Amino acid sequence: MALLKVRRRPEPAVPMAERDRRLVWRMAALLLDYPGDELLALTDEMNMAARELPSPVQGHLIEFLAYFRTGAPLDLAAKYVETFDMRRRSSMHLTFYAYGDTRKRGMALLRFKHAYRHAGVELGDAELPDHLPVLLEFAATIDPIGGERLLGEHVPVLELLRLSLADSGSPYAAVLAAVVATLPPPTTADRRRIAELAAQGPPEEEVGLEPFAMDPTTFAQGEGRR
Repeated sequence: MALLKVRRRPEPAVPMAERDRRLVWRMAALLLDYPGDELLALTDEMNMAARELPSPVQGHLIEFLAYFRTGAPLDLAAKYVETFDMRRRSSMHLTFYAYGDTRKRGMALLRFKHAYRHAGVELGDAELPDHLPVLLEFAATIDPIGGERLLGEHVPVLELLRLSLADSGSPYAAVLAAVVATLPPPTTADRRRIAELAAQGPPEEEVGLEPFAMDPTTFAQGEGRR
C-alpha cells in the first residue's frame, strides 16, 4: 500500500523563523497604513524591532523607517495619498489588479471575507477585505496559516505592486520587498501572470460591487482605495 505523502509548504524567499515572518507582516500592516501621529510615534520602536530580523528584510524595513524618521508629517501624509489614492497601478486592494470594479471582483472579495469569518473575524465598515494592510494584520495576529495562503495566492499582485512602486521611486517599494521576501519566490507561472497584469491594467467597468462593499462611499473617495 502506498504511503500518503505530506505536501511540504513552500519555503519563503528569505529563510526566517515563523515569529519573524509574523513580525514582518505586522510591521508592514502598520507602515502601509496612513501615516498619522500614532503610527509616526512608533517609528523608533519599529526600527529596534527591524534590527532583529534577518537580512535583507532588515535592510528593507530600516530603509523605509529612515524615510519615516526624516520626513515632515504633512509631507509624509501628502506622499501617501499621492502614492496610493491617485494611482491605479499602486492600489493596495489586491483583487483590483485582475478585476477592476467588475462583477467578477465581487466573487474574489468573498474569498477574503470567508477566510476572515472562518477565523472568527468580522471586518468593520470602513474597508474592503482585500486591502493589503488588513490582510497583513490578519496574517500576523489572527490566522497565520489562512493569511499566508491568501498572501501566497496573490504573489503576482504583490510583486507587481512592488515593481510599480519601485518604478515611481516610492520608498514604499521597500516595505513591499520585505513582504514578498516572507513568501515563496514567484514561479514561472507567477511571472507570466505579472506580465499579463502589467500589460492589461485593471478593467474599468464600474458595476456590481455594491453587495460586497462594506462602505458605499469607499469608491467615491479615490481610486487608490479600491
